[in-house]
Amino acid sequence: MARGTPETLAAYLAAHHVDAQLLYPGRSTATVPEAATALGVPPGQIIKSLVFTNSNGTLVLAVVPGDRRVDPAKLAALVGGERLRLASPAIVEQATGYPPGATPPVGHLTPLPVVVDASLLAHAVVYGGGGASDTMLAIAPADIVRLTNARVEEITESPHAEGSA
Repeated sequence: MARGTPETLAAYLAAHHVDAQLLYPGRSTATVPEAATALGVPPGQIIKSLVFTNSNGTLVLAVVPGDRRVDPAKLAALVGGERLRLASPAIVEQATGYPPGATPPVGHLTPLPVVVDASLLAHAVVYGGGGASDTMLAIAPADIVRLTNARVEEITESPHAEGSA
């Protein structure tokens, strides 16, 4: 299995003429709080690239703000209605080429259907996984949508929902 690295992500971005930047803050960025602290940005500007699957093995990538949780019912309604669950780390790595926590929103080993939360388009730049736990990708949300042919929808829980992050 091919494995993605920050270098393969950089090559993908260059080949697709994307004005994005890989950042190496010198500490772990594997979690939203770590990434926000390392970059000095609010958690809502950090993005999570989460792979979900259903019982048939269908995969979908949800790109959401770091301070919000995916609403599985909203996401499922957009991709066929069947109940979704987070994919296992092995499935994430097999499909994207990257491990969870470092998965970028673009440049995956296998093209996946992508849904980007509409709230991300309010930012000029967001920061997501850069291919390794100490690397971040600074990219315009519009470039994520363009490169992945993503649907832009509201797929997060209400910020006041009980138990939301």
